[in-house]
Amino acid sequence: MRVALISDIHGNLVALETVLSTIDREDVDQILCLGDVAATGPHPHAVSARLQAVGCPVVMGNTDIWLLNPRFSETVDVATRQIEEVDSWCALQLTSSDLAYIRTFQPTIEYPLGETVQLFCFHGSPRSNTEIIDVNTSEDTLEQMFVGTHALVMAGGHTHVQMLRRFREGFILNPGSVGLPSDSKRLFEEIYNPPWAEYALVTWQNSGLSIELKRVPVDIDEVKRAILESGMPDAELWAKDWRKS
Repeated sequence: MRVALISDIHGNLVALETVLSTIDREDVDQILCLGDVAATGPHPHAVSARLQAVGCPVVMGNTDIWLLNPRFSETVDVATRQIEEVDSWCALQLTSSDLAYIRTFQPTIEYPLGETVQLFCFHGSPRSNTEIIDVNTSEDTLEQMFVGTHALVMAGGHTHVQMLRRFREGFILNPGSVGLPSDSKRLFEEIYNPPWAEYALVTWQNSGLSIELKRVPVDIDEVKRAILESGMPDAELWAKDWRKS
């Protein structure tokens, strides 16, 4: 069994098509999406339609829920308000069919890798799609998050940062972000969007496990063009976040 994991597409059709075309050459049995499909990007409707055509199971992400019930927070933080303005615009681009599709997303997904081996998928954590799991999350906190959950591989998104770490007798992984990957040149430097898209491959064959974190080059000039031509709020600001190096 070979499974491709994608996550955090965020309305970036250019990156999604790049990843899907690469996955087509990977001979996978199944694609699973870990959520945050259409918000915060230039092509919310097109990405929704493309993912529907793929027909893969999808986990409900925090921004997916937001699109179903847009609401501005009370914060005065400029960055948060800009994101909410873009997401509000994204919600207006979605059709009734898109919204019905998002409502089919599941809180978690359990998928068999073999007769006795499971892959367990979520967005932030098994108990909340807004919780963060990263390399610094303590074992005690993980135990609380994964109460009642037992799988060889546990996969979540949300942070936009690829990760693989041991937990119990298995692994926790984050495939990173298809549409809004995060990077920085040095510690404490401003975070930006690099010129790649991320996904992961999980393979169970002959009682052996393989986990691969993948990056594929993305044409960021095309991404910037899509942003600037979309009509989304603060388009020039969002386009500047994409850097070639």
